Amino acid sequence: MSRSPFLRLIRYGRPYRSVALQAAACSISNKIFDLAPPALIGIAVEVVVKQEESFLAGWGIVSVRSQLWTLAAFSAVVWGLESLLEYGLKRIWRNLAQSIQHDLRLDTYGHVQSLEMGYFEDRSAGELMSVLNDDINQLEHFLDGGANEVLQVVTTAAIVSTAFFVLSPSVAWLAMLPIPPILVGSIAFQKYLAPRYSEVRDRVGWLNAQLANNLGGIATIKSFVAEQFEYDRITRLSDDYRRSNRRAIALSAAFIPIIRIAILVGFTATLIVGGIQAAEGNLSVGSYSTMVFLTQRLLWPMTRLGDTLDHYQRAAASTRRIFRLLDTPEVTPTGDRVLDSVAGQGKFQIDFQDVGFAYRDRAPLLNNFSLCVPSASTIAIVGATGSGKSTLVKLLLRLYDPTSGTIAIDGVDIRDLDLQQLRGAIGWVSQDVFLFHGTVAENISYGSFDASYDRIVRAAKLAEAHEFIQALPQGYDTVVGDRGQKLSGGQRQRLAIARAILKDPPILILDEATSAVDNETEAAIQRSLDVITAERTTIVIAHRLSTVRNADCIYVMQNGQIVERGTHDELATGSKIYADLWRVQTGDRGRGRDIRPTSGVRSQQVRER
Repeated sequence: MSRSPFLRLIRYGRPYRSVALQAAACSISNKIFDLAPPALIGIAVEVVVKQEESFLAGWGIVSVRSQLWTLAAFSAVVWGLESLLEYGLKRIWRNLAQSIQHDLRLDTYGHVQSLEMGYFEDRSAGELMSVLNDDINQLEHFLDGGANEVLQVVTTAAIVSTAFFVLSPSVAWLAMLPIPPILVGSIAFQKYLAPRYSEVRDRVGWLNAQLANNLGGIATIKSFVAEQFEYDRITRLSDDYRRSNRRAIALSAAFIPIIRIAILVGFTATLIVGGIQAAEGNLSVGSYSTMVFLTQRLLWPMTRLGDTLDHYQRAAASTRRIFRLLDTPEVTPTGDRVLDSVAGQGKFQIDFQDVGFAYRDRAPLLNNFSLCVPSASTIAIVGATGSGKSTLVKLLLRLYDPTSGTIAIDGVDIRDLDLQQLRGAIGWVSQDVFLFHGTVAENISYGSFDASYDRIVRAAKLAEAHEFIQALPQGYDTVVGDRGQKLSGGQRQRLAIARAILKDPPILILDEATSAVDNETEAAIQRSLDVITAERTTIVIAHRLSTVRNADCIYVMQNGQIVERGTHDELATGSKIYADLWRVQTGDRGRGRDIRPTSGVRSQQVRER
């Protein structure tokens, strides 16, 4: 891996090599024409002083008027071409910057999507947004003008130094005297600026993370009357960002004044030594005028190195953050096997075999967990909060990989399956429903993007959502707002069920799919699910046991293990955990019992006493 972020960045410009060459040609040509006016001024001075013996007179243009008109015409051509090239270089460089920015953003976003869910546990959405948006935009700002600036400074140095040594070698080295210390100082300056701008980018990342967090939780902030607390927190983070910027600015602002002193030395030397030589007749007046103007054209652009250096260090800090994200390993490798049984919704079996799993920096949640889900069956998993029910779903979807054991479909480890086919075969209705900012129809058809309107409506009817959708202001074209905030929890859940139904997957997972609906809607959805789950492998995770009564088999989890299994009738008539949970939820607690629905161990201890 290359240490320099910009050396790595070069590969993003490879597809645009011809465009970059065009941009570079425009920059160099523009600077050549930009340097022509000092030469024209020197020739004009010579015409006035020497008249018929001037440089132009040697080309057959004898009269002073003709020489001046010739210079005027040539000046018009030079200015016109310079303006045209200025337009070209700005347009090409900016479009090139946009293209590289576009490619880099897509590559970074695509990489982020491929990362394991555990990566997102330690990072906020705002921090990632800062990289994907702010840092990549910072890079664009440098590419917009920085590359052109560097090319033009190099072109200026090459042309002016050559002209000086042709006109007067003894004056040339005096004019070039400030350049080495300016370049050495610029390189040294970067070493001091780099850590300061790295801190600036980190600070703005933290600020963006907190802003995104607060905007997402604005309802909670208001409900707990925490506006002042959050205002103070943003104030502290913004002030930290401001202070880190001040430290960087204090150093970068000192660069130009120091350069000006070096420039003064070169300009003064040219002015005095060149003037003496012109006065003594060793240097023509026209050449002396040209050299004085060219000295200014050579040295004064060096002051812009301060701004270029500033943009470079900001962009370098952002580029390091971008590549640090791109260097994060993809820990969810995909196999290439495709199962015909899953693709064609044939018969297959899901097996959890001695599965162990722990979230990062936490105690193991599953230990030697084993479960067999027969083909086209409906099984239910119930148990206390934190027993590992929803984790099983995330493992099956390969949002996480087990730390031990295997999960197999049709006898094939899911890690060997094509990840796209695996997830495409599963319809997941999560208890934490996420709706995108868009219309109702767009949210139902998410993942089934080519679905017809009739299919969308049919899925909504099966999910008992059609009636409330029709009552919305624009029906299926109603915009639901960010995360579906314009809808109730029950309405969002029914749209999520409709989305899964429209997908028509061979495996359907309902993770607390009716937890946010009322009893009447739950009963209606349950009737639909009886139809939907037919001939489909279905896993239902629930706290409300009334939703799993018709399951082919119910599994009770506790501490990452299955402690009971059977049909509803078999389990409800017993005296263990499920029976106690059922009695609590139906109001039949029994005399003398202290039964808590979230503690099966406690219930068993009560019975044993």
